[in-house]
Amino acid sequence: MFIYDEEAASSADLLRNTSRRIKRWHRGPPRQQMVVLMVWIFILYLGFKFVQSTTSSPSLNPSNLLSCDYVRDQLTQSIAIPRNPNVKALAKTWKSLQNTFDQNKPQPLDLKLKTFSSISEFPSLEDIKTHTPLSMVDAEASRASHAEVVRRLPEYSDNLYEGRGIVILAGGKFSGFATTGMGMLREIGSALPVEVWLKDKNEEKAGWCEEVEADGMICRRLSDYMDVSKMEHGYQLKISTIFFSSFQQVLFLDADNFPVRLPDTIFESKTFSETGVILWPDYWKHTGSPLLPFVIGLSDSESEILREGQTTESGQLVWDKKRHWKSLCLAAYYNYYGPQHYYTLISQGWAGWGDKDTFPTALQALHEDYYMVPHKLKTLMVNGTNQGIGMLQADPTNRNDYVPMFLHSNIIKWSIRNFLCIECAKDKTDPVPLSFLEKSDSAINPHLTGHQRIFPLDDMKAMNIDPEPLIWKSMERTACRSVWKNESLCIRTREHMSETFGHRFESPGMMAGVLGYGDHPCIRDKV
Repeated sequence: MFIYDEEAASSADLLRNTSRRIKRWHRGPPRQQMVVLMVWIFILYLGFKFVQSTTSSPSLNPSNLLSCDYVRDQLTQSIAIPRNPNVKALAKTWKSLQNTFDQNKPQPLDLKLKTFSSISEFPSLEDIKTHTPLSMVDAEASRASHAEVVRRLPEYSDNLYEGRGIVILAGGKFSGFATTGMGMLREIGSALPVEVWLKDKNEEKAGWCEEVEADGMICRRLSDYMDVSKMEHGYQLKISTIFFSSFQQVLFLDADNFPVRLPDTIFESKTFSETGVILWPDYWKHTGSPLLPFVIGLSDSESEILREGQTTESGQLVWDKKRHWKSLCLAAYYNYYGPQHYYTLISQGWAGWGDKDTFPTALQALHEDYYMVPHKLKTLMVNGTNQGIGMLQADPTNRNDYVPMFLHSNIIKWSIRNFLCIECAKDKTDPVPLSFLEKSDSAINPHLTGHQRIFPLDDMKAMNIDPEPLIWKSMERTACRSVWKNESLCIRTREHMSETFGHRFESPGMMAGVLGYGDHPCIRDKV
């Protein structure tokens, strides 16, 4: 029995009508025929991509992003450049703070820094108590100045900041490290806007700032907001980038620090919403002067209350400036007088002298809550050696288990010119030291010359991460398609990636240009 299917009949009529139109178009003038040809090509391309996506098996391996699907390009085209901040308002706010700081100096202004007798053994309690001579008269004067600064800290203004994003401090040689980390953010899939900060124009690589905008990033110069000549030490610049950033909620990353897991989830986590500040631990306990709690108002005399506290590692930190505005300003005070006084008072010159513990000190002084990641950091070793390459810090959103999120490469910095460049030390316009490829005694020289992985693959599998192919993807873009591009360096980089990871470099194809993904070669994983 024949059953009339109205929906099927309608579909058949539609196909017949479409077929008639296509025939008429094919018999049309040359221009119309060209349009038809392009339409067919586009339909065939979409069909190919559909089949490719449905036949490929999903994987947790991040190296899936290393494909000719232009995932990074698709991602970055959707990221808005950070808004222009209110420079005048921020500069005015800083100037007012600076006046307060200038009028309330700690005493003595030059607190002499001495080294400990041993840098390998943790100091004894007696050594900590007696290491930095500070009279009670000076401590009382510093305490009074500190109290006045706290009293005059400004209230938060809603017209200064908005949104959330990542802040990176770069400039000079650190821009090469930052380029790898910034690329890694996009390769790992982060869609957060990024501000990369430089001290002044002298630290800017020509053309680099225009280049990074294609990745949803923008350059800022501290010299546009403040007198940078007063900042004698690089450690003092970190707090300034956070302060002047246009974002209300900030993930700060050192130039040599990059994610091994997507960091965007931090801002949506319960961990962040509960306190508004997340800090990560360093290796050591506190070695600050016993007069530090007295100076910042935590005790009325010398005290050991900070003795058992864990120091922080500030290669990464998360900060909500609206919720913790005054403690941010107080941390700026500690850094303003950091090299002369507070860095020494806080650590006494043992491991970690610098800005890193000014942040928890300010939070403690104002009795503000913050979240210290409970998981100890892990030292990542160079494959096949006992030499460290960097610090793996935990995902703060997982309170129960250690899951890595950031690799602070504080020992061996990931920069393609530092890795594989030959005779870059002779480059008068942009010199770098002898590369690890040129230094036969380098821990990673055998890995570069023998095309081996630098990270132990078994360790990566155990932690369910595989960042190394993505890092090389970022460095390949630097070597081949950036202001640092170098033909021989590009060839060596692609050779290493091909031999080590099995990557194939292919022509991007006609549709890449049509879809706006440029004409650079795409990279396929090994079959």
